[in-house]
Amino acid sequence: MQTNYDVIILGSGIAGLYGALNLDRKLRVLLLAKRELTLCNSSLAQGGIAAVYDRLHDSVQKHINDTLVAGGFRNDRKAVEILTTEGPDDVRRLIELGVDFDRTETGEPHLTLEGGHTRPRILHHKDSTGKEITDTLIQQVRALPNVTILEHSTACDLQKTGNTFHLDVLDEPGSHQAFHSHFLVIASGGIGRVYEYTTNSSIATGDGITLAYRLGARIKNLHYIQFHPTAFANRHTRESFLISESVRGEGAYLLNCHSQRFMQEYDERLELAPRDVVSRCIMEEAKRTHSDQFYLDITHEDPDAVKARFPLIYENLLKEGCDMTRDKIPVYPCQHYLMGGIDVDIDSTTTIDGMYACGECSHTGVHGANRLASNSLLEAVVFSRRCAAKINSLASDAPDSFEEYTFHNDRPGEPIPHGIRTETRSILQKAYFVTPDLAEARSGYERVCQLRDQLESSGYLVNRDFVEARSLVTVACLILREVLED
Repeated sequence: MQTNYDVIILGSGIAGLYGALNLDRKLRVLLLAKRELTLCNSSLAQGGIAAVYDRLHDSVQKHINDTLVAGGFRNDRKAVEILTTEGPDDVRRLIELGVDFDRTETGEPHLTLEGGHTRPRILHHKDSTGKEITDTLIQQVRALPNVTILEHSTACDLQKTGNTFHLDVLDEPGSHQAFHSHFLVIASGGIGRVYEYTTNSSIATGDGITLAYRLGARIKNLHYIQFHPTAFANRHTRESFLISESVRGEGAYLLNCHSQRFMQEYDERLELAPRDVVSRCIMEEAKRTHSDQFYLDITHEDPDAVKARFPLIYENLLKEGCDMTRDKIPVYPCQHYLMGGIDVDIDSTTTIDGMYACGECSHTGVHGANRLASNSLLEAVVFSRRCAAKINSLASDAPDSFEEYTFHNDRPGEPIPHGIRTETRSILQKAYFVTPDLAEARSGYERVCQLRDQLESSGYLVNRDFVEARSLVTVACLILREVLED
């Protein structure tokens, strides 16, 4: 198999796929998926993609303002302007590629409202927008003759010599193979599995962020973590099913253990306040009522309309014995999204020459300290396109040759001790859930640093379990260090 490529893309979510589509067709591209192509956080995105599509009733300035307010004005203003002004064209491109957004009776895209937005500007495909976009992009990328796709491929190690990146990749049977490129795009997603409960898929262990950090890239604001206020509260599985922001946007009430609305006591925006605000309000209400029982109630809306608008959520809740048209939905905050990550500029360039990052693993600054609902898919397409354009502009100056490098990760060794990931998740859940507990953060930081040093210095077997555990403890160290320094 070919081992030298112009560009390697690590990650197969919307950022990686859309980036591949925008690269020059003359470039040889390798796209790596940790598991199957369809398993990524992008596919789990329910709500939609935010864009100023209706200029008659909305404006870019309003979208900018909503993004800044939600982000606590800690956003990078230039990045926000790029996101909101260029985003509508990328949404139109998605439509041209075949993405089937829901339409009104007049044929225009249906725009819905979500928390933090002052105008309906969310394009969606029912309640499975991420899957619709991802599936469409996968079909498009598979047809590209210049792109090679490798599924079930775990990136174990990353090095750079001269003008060449070297990536050690472990396949599903357990064999290591090295790939080399002049440009590297990290689009590996988030870090949700560092928590006991998350809406993220099982592959979200922060591998790309860890590889970039170990290579010397700047990591910024990794403690900017979003806790979604309304994950389904079954407490039995690590991966919590999200009850989309759109449910509140379509009229659902948030209730406490006494079946009473309470947001009016905390914020004038009620249920449509930004996610971090609603999450903190829930925690305050939990203290006041001495109960962690909370519910979403949309039973007052038309049942047929609810089923048509939220078919995925409706079916998933039915499996749990909850009919959202008749029953209150048990909810509770849960880790959901990362706003920080590998620090990049407006072209997704990292602090390492030739290396780029886009999507959830990157820190563009657009989200500030809290992401405005449905800005994540927009960020993924806007900045992966800009990333591809930057690479296209530089590719002609890249050398024809590739430097050589030999990895030694196929050495024999003992598997890592059982329980490292479980302990790491427990530490983060106690130290930083919605708001930090500084005492737990101090003791937790010392322990996860010990675990990281143990994994880095010992000759354990380099398999997927080792890679993910190393990623989780590294990410945990970075998060808690920032919490203590903030």
